[in-house]
Amino acid sequence: MISYIHCMAPLSPLRRAALTAAAAASLTALLPVASASAVVHGREVSAARYPWLGSVGSPFFVLRPAGQFCGGALTAPDKVLTAAHCVASVRSLPGVLRVTFGLSDLRDKDGEAVDVKSVWVDPRYRETKFKGEDVEHHDVAVLTLKRRVNRPTVATGPAGDARAGEVVGWGTTSESDWFNTRLRAASVPLRGDAACAAAYGSSFDASDMVCAGSPAGDTCQFDSGGPLLVNGRVVGLTSWAYGCARSGYPGVYSRV
Repeated sequence: MISYIHCMAPLSPLRRAALTAAAAASLTALLPVASASAVVHGREVSAARYPWLGSVGSPFFVLRPAGQFCGGALTAPDKVLTAAHCVASVRSLPGVLRVTFGLSDLRDKDGEAVDVKSVWVDPRYRETKFKGEDVEHHDVAVLTLKRRVNRPTVATGPAGDARAGEVVGWGTTSESDWFNTRLRAASVPLRGDAACAAAYGSSFDASDMVCAGSPAGDTCQFDSGGPLLVNGRVVGLTSWAYGCARSGYPGVYSRV
C-alpha cells in the first residue's frame, strides 16, 4: 500500500508499493517500489513467529536490503499470495522475482531465498483514482515458486465479526522513513465498511476491500502485499491508503 514513485522522487500520499524504479539496470526500471513506512507504531518481532511470511523482492532492486519491496504469504508449499500491484509490471518476467523467508531483519544472511517461476494476477485487477492517486481493485496475485519449500503455510479466510487484527511487515515507520529493515507487527482496529466509505467515497469497494488501522497503528511503504491477520488467518493483503496512519484515512486491504 503505497503509491507509484520514482526513486529519489518525493513520497506520494498514497501508501502503496511503487511499480517503477529509475535505476541503472533496465530490469530495475520494471520493478515495484513501495512508498511510505514500515508498520507504523509497530513492535519488532522475530520471523520465527511467521515462518510462512516472505519478503518479495528482486536482486535487481538495489534500493533495499534483500531487494525487498513487498510482502507475501505462503499458502501452499510453492504458492505465495501477494498484492497484484507489487508484481503486475513484471508478470512476463517472473525470473526477476525472489521470495525470501525467515528474515527478522532484511540484512540477515541466513534467510531461505526461492526464485519465482510464474506470476498470476487477478484478471479483474485495475486502477482508479483517489485525490489524484492510484487506487487498486482486486489487488491480488499468486507467485508460483521454482521449488516447494518445507515450511508451515498460513490459512486464509474472512474476518467475520472480528474487531481487531494484526499487520506485519518490513516497511518504513513513517511517511518520511526509507531505512527500516526490521520486521515489525502492530495491532490494528478493523474498521467497518461504512467508515471506509466515509473516508474514501466511491473509491472504496466493500466487495473486494476491507479497512483497518488508525493513527495508533498502520501499515506503510514497503508493507504492500503483506498480511492483515485475524486469529492467525490472512483476511486481507496490504493494498493502498491515503498516507500512513493519517487520521480519518484507514489502510485499505484486498479482501481475501
